[in-house]
Amino acid sequence: MSAAPAVPHHIAIVMDGNGRWATRRFLPRVAGHKQGVESLRRCVKACAARGVSVLTVFAFSSENWNRPVEEVSGLMDLMVVALGREVPRLTQDGVRLHFVGERSGLSEKIAAGLLQAEAATAHNSRLVVNVCFNYGGRWDIARAAAQLAARGEALTEANLDAAMALSHVPDPDLFIRTGGEQRLSNFLLWQSAYAELFFSDRLWPEFDEAALDEAIAAYQNRERRFGQTSAQVRAARPDQQAA
Repeated sequence: MSAAPAVPHHIAIVMDGNGRWATRRFLPRVAGHKQGVESLRRCVKACAARGVSVLTVFAFSSENWNRPVEEVSGLMDLMVVALGREVPRLTQDGVRLHFVGERSGLSEKIAAGLLQAEAATAHNSRLVVNVCFNYGGRWDIARAAAQLAARGEALTEANLDAAMALSHVPDPDLFIRTGGEQRLSNFLLWQSAYAELFFSDRLWPEFDEAALDEAIAAYQNRERRFGQTSAQVRAARPDQQAA
């Protein structure tokens, strides 16, 4: 008998489409971001229920500072509110928070809130949620290389991998982008080298449990070869030979 399809250990998501969701409803774009927080809460619960160990989401990119001032200001205010409201709930649900990105450009209030959220959830182990905030994949690689150079370490693949901002978790197995766009947008460029990509036409506020299950099912139907042939992969999996 063949084994049940594996649930991805680590899912990464570009949560795209909040602004368009609001615009289609004649609402300010920040209303879409507020609805996006609700969708993220739903997704965190769904991932934990399905046995996913790590969820990494793109909350605010280093390029998002170029958006209209009122939208950026609204996003910063939303982050402060969300931290105060969500952290107690996440702590109770066994979720551990990590915030990944450049913090030097953030306000003292937000930077302190990120530290407090990480400290409050540090003992949790049911699900690790990495929130990429003021993050960019190129920034991540450049930062890792600079750290190695400053320490006089060789610029090898293994050393770079250990210096990356997400070195505390395995690389993502499944990379999801909502909103109908089909690009990485500078998200986890290093870590997604062998991730399975899934693009959903649903805007992020519309991405529910059924949409997550659709992405996971697509992942389970992929053959992950990591440079090997199909025959080699099957030979290494006794459950497939018996099927």
